[in-house]
Amino acid sequence: MMKQRISYLIKLFLAFLLFFVLQKIVFVYLNAPLPVGDLFQVIVHGLGLDASTTGYLLIFPFLVVWLSIWMRRMKAKVVLRPYFILIAILLSLICVADTSLYTFWKFKLDATIFNYMDAPKQAMASVSTGYVVMRLFWITVFSVLLSWTCIRLTPKTFPVLPINLKMLLHNFTYVLLGGLIFLAIRGGVGRSTMNIGNAYFSENTYMNHAAVNPAFSLMYSWNKSENFAGKYNYLDEHKRAACYAPLYPASTEDCTRQLLRATRPNILIIILEGFGGEYIEELGGAKNVSPNMSRLIREGIFFDNVYANSFRTDRGLVSTLSGHISYPTTSIMKLPAKSRLLPGIARTLQQAGYQTDFLYGGDINFTNMRSYFTTTGYQHLTSDTDFSLQERTSSSWGAHDEYTFDRLYEMLESRPADRLWHTGFLTLSSHEPFEVPYDRLKDKRQNSFAYTDHCLGEFIDRLKQLPVWNNLLVICLPDHGSSPTFNVTSPTFYHIPMLWLGGAIKAPAVIHTLMNQSDMPATLLGQLGLPHQDFKYSRNIFSNSYTYPFAYSTFSDGFMFKDSTGVTIFDNAARKTVYNEPAPDGAREEKGMAILQTSYDQLGEN
Repeated sequence: MMKQRISYLIKLFLAFLLFFVLQKIVFVYLNAPLPVGDLFQVIVHGLGLDASTTGYLLIFPFLVVWLSIWMRRMKAKVVLRPYFILIAILLSLICVADTSLYTFWKFKLDATIFNYMDAPKQAMASVSTGYVVMRLFWITVFSVLLSWTCIRLTPKTFPVLPINLKMLLHNFTYVLLGGLIFLAIRGGVGRSTMNIGNAYFSENTYMNHAAVNPAFSLMYSWNKSENFAGKYNYLDEHKRAACYAPLYPASTEDCTRQLLRATRPNILIIILEGFGGEYIEELGGAKNVSPNMSRLIREGIFFDNVYANSFRTDRGLVSTLSGHISYPTTSIMKLPAKSRLLPGIARTLQQAGYQTDFLYGGDINFTNMRSYFTTTGYQHLTSDTDFSLQERTSSSWGAHDEYTFDRLYEMLESRPADRLWHTGFLTLSSHEPFEVPYDRLKDKRQNSFAYTDHCLGEFIDRLKQLPVWNNLLVICLPDHGSSPTFNVTSPTFYHIPMLWLGGAIKAPAVIHTLMNQSDMPATLLGQLGLPHQDFKYSRNIFSNSYTYPFAYSTFSDGFMFKDSTGVTIFDNAARKTVYNEPAPDGAREEKGMAILQTSYDQLGEN
C-alpha cells in the first residue's frame, strides 16, 4: 500500500523528466540541429536542472499523497487534477516561449520577458499572426499531453493504511522520500546549490543554453531580479553624469611604460584566496607570514598601491578577470543573464590566438562560477571532480593548495612550446576554517596563509626550471582583501598585493600608482597591445588617459573611495560616512556615490 504511493511519485518524477528531455530535443531541432552525440551530451548535462525543477513540481503532489495516509476519504485525483492542468499550461507556455524567443534573443528565457508584459503589442510587432497562432497550437497540444499523462498516472484514491506501528514506519519512509526530493531540488549535499552553471559543459554557448531547463532559468532569474536602476539614487542625473564622466574616460591604446620584453607571452594568473595586505610585510602586514612572497617581490614587478574591489570571491573574480567593479548588494556572477555580457581576459586572449583554461580545486558550480568562466572565454575547466577522492576531500572546500599547485605544474610542464596559452588558477586553502596540512605558525589563520605562501614559493621555484618560464608572465593577486576582524570599514582591508613574475618581464620594479584590482585587465592587455575598450571599468594605468588615480571598493552595503586627498567610506544602510581621513571631503563622497549609482543604472539596463 505504501509501495503504491512511492511508485506513483517515481512515475510522476519520470513523466516530468521525460517532458523536459523532449523539450530539449524540440529546442535543438527548431533552433540549430546538433549531431546525435552532442544532443545526448545536452540531455545528460541538463538532467541536474531538470531533476531540480521536477523536485519543485512534486512538492504539492508529495504533500497530497502524504495527507492521504491520514485523510482516508481524500480523492487524490480530484485534488491534483487542477494542479496538473495549471502546471501543464505553465510549463508548455514556458517551453514554447523559450524555444521561440531563443531565435531572436540568443539566451534562455529569464525574467527579462516580464519587461515586455506591459507592451505586448510592441513585443509581437516583429512576428506574424500565423507565427503566434502556431505557437498557441503547440502550447495547447503540450498542455493536453502533459496534464493527461499526470492525471492518468494519478489513482482516484490511495489504499487505506491501518493505524498501527507499521503505518508509523511507512510515514518515516515517506519522510526519507521527501528528503530525496529536497536533495534533487538543492542539487545534492555539496556546498553549492543548484544553479544555471550546473548545466554548462561546453565551449559552445548554444549547447550550454540548450541544456538549461527553461522553467528553472525563469524561476532562478526571477528570484535574483531586482530593480537595479532604482537603487542608490543619491544624485540628480545632471550631477551624477558630471561627477562620473572624468572617472572612467575612454580607454586609449597608448602605453607610457613597457614592462614586458615579449609582446605575446604565455600568461598564468594566480588568484590567491583572501591574500590581502594584512599578510604581506611589504604592505605593512604581519611579518614572517609570507616569506616566499617577500622573496618573489624582489624578483618581479610589485604593485604596492592596489585596492580590491570587493570582499567576496565571486565578486573579486569578476573584478580580476572581467575588469568589472563590484556591487554592494548583488553578485553579477550569480546573474547569468548579466554575466554573459561581461568582457573577459580569456575571451580577448582567445581571439588573439591563445588557448585558455581555468583550474580550481573546489566546487566550480559554487556561486555560478562554471557559467561565468565558460561565457567569458575559458575553454577548459579543471575542478574538484578531476582530483582523486583523497585529494578533493583534503579540505572542506576541496583539494588543498599543494595538490592544485602540483596539478598546475603538471599541466604547464606538458605544454607544447609553439602554443600560446593562458591559464587562470584560484587557490582555496587560506579560507575558513583555516585547517591546513602545515604547522609553522601558532595563529591558525596566519598559518593557513603561510601554507599557501609555501605552496606558491615551491611552485615558482620548480617552474623556473622549465623552458616555459622564459616566455611566461605570472600575475599573482588575491580575489579580495582580508583581516582577522573582517573590518570592511577600514581601508586596510582592501589593500592587496599584485606581483608580476616570469621570464617575460624586463626587470624587477615597484609600481606605486594607486589603482583597483579591476584595472589589471586593461593594464595587462595594454602591455600586449590588445584592445580593451570592452572593459569599461578597467583602466590601463600606463595610458595617457589615466590622469586621476583612485580606488573604489564596495562592501555589504557601502563603498570606499580613495584618491590622493584621502579616503572616504560610506555606509548606505546608515546613510552616513563612517570613515573620513585625513579630513572630511564631500567631493570623494559624491564621486563614490556617482560610481555606485551609475553602476546600478547600467546593471538595470542590461
